[in-house]
Amino acid sequence: MKNNTILEILGLDKFFPGVHALIDFNIDLREGEVHAVCGENGAGKSTLMKIITGVYQPDNGKMMLNGKELVVRNPNDAYAQGLAIIFQETSLFPDLTILENLFMGHEICKSALGFRKGPRILNYPAMREKAKEIFGRLGMEVDFETRVIDLGVAVKQMVEIAKALTFDSRILILDEPTAALTSKEVDTLFDTIRKLKSHGVSMLYISHRLDEIFQIADRVTVIRDGEHIKTADVKNVEKEQLVAWMVGRSLHNLYPKEKVDIGEIVFEARGVRQDGVLYDVDIDLRKGEILGLSGLAGAGRTELALTLCGLVKPDAGDFFLNGKKIRVNSYKSAMSYGLVYISEDRQKYGLIIPMTVKENITLPLLRKITSSLGIIDFKKEKEINDTYMHSLAIKAPNGDFIVNNLSGGNQQKVSVAKALAVEPQILILDEPTRGVDVGAKSEIHKIISSLAKAGKSIIMISSDLPEILGMSDRVVVMKGGRKMGELMRNELNQEKILKMAL
Repeated sequence: MKNNTILEILGLDKFFPGVHALIDFNIDLREGEVHAVCGENGAGKSTLMKIITGVYQPDNGKMMLNGKELVVRNPNDAYAQGLAIIFQETSLFPDLTILENLFMGHEICKSALGFRKGPRILNYPAMREKAKEIFGRLGMEVDFETRVIDLGVAVKQMVEIAKALTFDSRILILDEPTAALTSKEVDTLFDTIRKLKSHGVSMLYISHRLDEIFQIADRVTVIRDGEHIKTADVKNVEKEQLVAWMVGRSLHNLYPKEKVDIGEIVFEARGVRQDGVLYDVDIDLRKGEILGLSGLAGAGRTELALTLCGLVKPDAGDFFLNGKKIRVNSYKSAMSYGLVYISEDRQKYGLIIPMTVKENITLPLLRKITSSLGIIDFKKEKEINDTYMHSLAIKAPNGDFIVNNLSGGNQQKVSVAKALAVEPQILILDEPTRGVDVGAKSEIHKIISSLAKAGKSIIMISSDLPEILGMSDRVVVMKGGRKMGELMRNELNQEKILKMAL
């Protein structure tokens, strides 16, 4: 074992049906280090982390902890040996309180009668004290009696982080920990990571946000198609080089915005109001235009999108399509007008992940591909699937592949394919590249740009300012449910957008 190395992964192999997910993979983690792991969706990062924490068992290879062979039979075994993981998707019990979630499975107990032996009961004061100390390190104050179901996404993620810290782990694995956090919460998390480092805690850090890696990591390892590509000190790596290692090629243009002749107004919304949420918002969209919707968390962007496509009924407002007033009172009616929404949460609202790629893509078209007797035309279903799998370059063996087994970027492409299959004229894309790697992000940007060039009109909601600046023809900025202003492409810069958003 190398000096001060706490964890070594040596020659790991992992096979799934038809997939060699990890190939003779090696990585090491030093004491008090943040070691970033980068790679495209499907590269093998999550498989690696699940092997380390006992979710999967390796087919070949071994792990060493403090110079001794490490065998992790299951996640509880991992926790017992000082390894904790924070997954991108929270694994909390929604109907239980924050405190109950923090100590689930490893509750602090005391004797019911005051004797060493005898019945044991939960020691709530001790658990509250430890929880208070942990959240103090995270820079947060919460009501421990609040049920998780009543928390926002960002607070749930912080509870997940706090839960991992209750195990007093010496090795912490962070899988996209900032995906749902605001910039202030990210800063708080990074402060916590630095404190943990100073106490000798070692961390493996997975993130698609490359700027975070340069901000917080000491070393970085790149994994591509299950293989170890490179390990380097972060201070010696340029961002462009890191991207090239990840995707196997240079990405000279992450925002491939094609020049499009913007046409006439195709869609208008006037005086959209939702009591306590939206306040008399006016918006219009032109043919071939990519209209960016920007603003901080809670600005009302998603709420506006849900209202425009009939998923939420407004208290007031008028909608116009090609100059004619229309009534959008359901998502079905919106689709009949050629307006389609792609949710920011693809797994919860965009896709049925236990079903196949083909079934997801053609789901909105069932009436069109089904006979009067209710029999699906499987030949037509396959033709539609093959068309969109090819045009969007969805990486799956075939249309019968289960969506849940796809990488995040390819799941997002299936979500886009499902929307395009109904041949819409207006697309509302809510955080279209959230949780996807830089290579998939570039591909999705190309798809968006080509759709605009083909005459589709697009509203794109994004919290990624470079994405808004790189892809938008015009940007509407929102704050607190109100439209604060708009900027044309030749006026766009981060300072102007932030000034409006703040």
